[in-house]
Amino acid sequence: MKTQTVSEYNQVIRQCKELFKKKTLDYGTAWRILRLPSITDQIFIKAQRIRSIQEKGNQKVNDPIADEFIGIINYCLIALIQISLADDDRMELDFAELEPLYDQWTAATRGLLENKNHDYGEAWRDMRVASMTDIILMKLYRVKQIEDNQGVTLVSEGIEANYQDMINYAVFCLIKLGYHHA
Repeated sequence: MKTQTVSEYNQVIRQCKELFKKKTLDYGTAWRILRLPSITDQIFIKAQRIRSIQEKGNQKVNDPIADEFIGIINYCLIALIQISLADDDRMELDFAELEPLYDQWTAATRGLLENKNHDYGEAWRDMRVASMTDIILMKLYRVKQIEDNQGVTLVSEGIEANYQDMINYAVFCLIKLGYHHA
């Protein structure tokens, strides 16, 4: 994979992680109360808002869509962390305890990106942000179906892979929007 992509990816994730850290310090880990379908719905709300703004060509609430893509990334990571902590019923966790899980999932997700970029030749660079938004929404509908089936799939990849794909598409969107320079 091109070193440029790894560098841009790492810059985006570094900024997402910094926001995750600050929100954890501000709010604690109140998100621990959320079940996976609730987290999926939070991601869905963000992706739907992006699509709505893209379709209408304007927005009435002055929150940039880049912030929604950051939210998608962090909520996907929250979902993956929740899966990792399935046997841990504590509500409050320190950032120091969460950070290795955040790093583990971002490293695994970047590894998935590297493998797919090798096979697809960085095709995402020629895609439109709107198309990637649609793919994120499609992945969300897949996750909802898997959740409704209690996690059972016949031939499809599991829920974790779909969350990871959504992270990668949201990172691609942020790179295309120039967020990695922020």
